[in-house]
Amino acid sequence: MAVSLPVWTRILITKVENKKRIFVVKKYLIILLFLFSGISFIFGQTQKIGYVDSQVILTQLPEAIKAQSDLDALTNTWSSQLDSMKQDYQMSIANYQKQQATMTEEQKVAKQKEIVAKEQAMYDFQQKKFGQQGGEIYQKQEEIFNPVKQKIYAAIGEVAKDEGMQFVFDKSGDIILLYADAAFDVTYKVLDKLKRGK
Repeated sequence: MAVSLPVWTRILITKVENKKRIFVVKKYLIILLFLFSGISFIFGQTQKIGYVDSQVILTQLPEAIKAQSDLDALTNTWSSQLDSMKQDYQMSIANYQKQQATMTEEQKVAKQKEIVAKEQAMYDFQQKKFGQQGGEIYQKQEEIFNPVKQKIYAAIGEVAKDEGMQFVFDKSGDIILLYADAAFDVTYKVLDKLKRGK
């Protein structure tokens, strides 16, 4: 049984797939924005739009930095355990190949079963911790970052109300914002509100 893709490759694949889904959602949001803008133009109302750069917020907000640090520490711990299992597995294969000529058939079969069991344990561990469908790392990410996200969304909502904005976009998305006038950037107002706790 072969071990599937390396952990970081699987995480990157998941991120790419998530970005594709987000892109589709963002595309529909842009279409809705233009529809609302068109309707408001027809009725003579203006829409005030702003944007934030969530990457700036996540790299400067202490709670987000701590959450990322906690997640990284957990990922590193599990990756180290997986690497240790992989080394043990590879060492078992190397030892088997060296001793194979002097082993009896029963010893060979027993050693092969042991190697297959190690490979299965390694695969199971990888799926349990980093698997795309229900991997613990994704559950932990949600658990660790959910309070931070809720706090950020609440601050964005407050700043949007204070500034009289009907829409606030995230500039850090891939194609969501093709042009942005800095006059509508509320990133630092949101960050200030989060840091002051008001």
